[in-house]
Amino acid sequence: MRWIILVLLMLCAILTHRRGRVRHGSFFRQLTDHSTFTAPLNWFAYLFSSVPNTPYLSPQQFPDLAMIKREWRVFREEALALTEASRIRAADGYNDIGFNSFFRTGWKRFYLKWYDNPHPSAEALCPRTVEILRRLPSVKAAMFAMLPAGGTLNPHRDPFAGSLRYHLGLVTPNDDRCAIVVDGIPYSWRDGEDVVFDETYLHHAANRTEQDRIILFCDIERPMKFAWAQAIIGMIGGLLLRAAAFPNDPGDRTGGLNRVFRYIYSVRLAGKRQKAWNRTAYYVIKWCLFAAIAIAIVWH
Repeated sequence: MRWIILVLLMLCAILTHRRGRVRHGSFFRQLTDHSTFTAPLNWFAYLFSSVPNTPYLSPQQFPDLAMIKREWRVFREEALALTEASRIRAADGYNDIGFNSFFRTGWKRFYLKWYDNPHPSAEALCPRTVEILRRLPSVKAAMFAMLPAGGTLNPHRDPFAGSLRYHLGLVTPNDDRCAIVVDGIPYSWRDGEDVVFDETYLHHAANRTEQDRIILFCDIERPMKFAWAQAIIGMIGGLLLRAAAFPNDPGDRTGGLNRVFRYIYSVRLAGKRQKAWNRTAYYVIKWCLFAAIAIAIVWH
């Protein structure tokens, strides 16, 4: 049984690495990516998906999104008020597991909901936005996200294929130099325009203009072919991603993963110091640890 688990994980990692036209530089890089550890679950989602497994999907395939797009000026108004109050901001430490690496290049956010009820802070500061989102059960998570002038996001895969990513332009440069690239295909944000993409394809973004970009950023549930598959994806997604909830204010809920993330990340920081001191020793230790984990799965 342990051999089957290890072989299945390796097969799913290979398929994930080869999925799409754009890949990590090497398979070894893919092996240590978080998308490898969720790969078996993701391939279940791909297999039973009722929408195409393509980098971009038409928003028209998701009827709920029409209401969001119609109300884009409401979202824009409340996002601008948050911006003026400096409430769209980065984390103040290593305590937001979902987006920790994004903050280094200037990315900022204000959470509206995260696989749970809306945050109390969002209800207080963005009441009209929250009211609209409450009418859309397919929207599992939402935030206002800012990519500042000159900001970039490095190539990455999001870990969970049970959702799809929705972006609605609110305050954008309306310029092709401010764009996201999913599996090598660019999309430039525009005010009032929306896009749906599969965030488990390798993607990156950059704002090479002099104006900040603000969007409504949502996770929408991936439609599945069968009700039982939808239920499984919904249950697992809710369990895993609810644990990554992060508060805007002390009264908002904090997920279990974020409660311990700052302690887990201290190990990562120690690894970075080791890598800076001696790269060879760092990689020897890293791969010895992975080998030890694999041996423990097979032989324990």
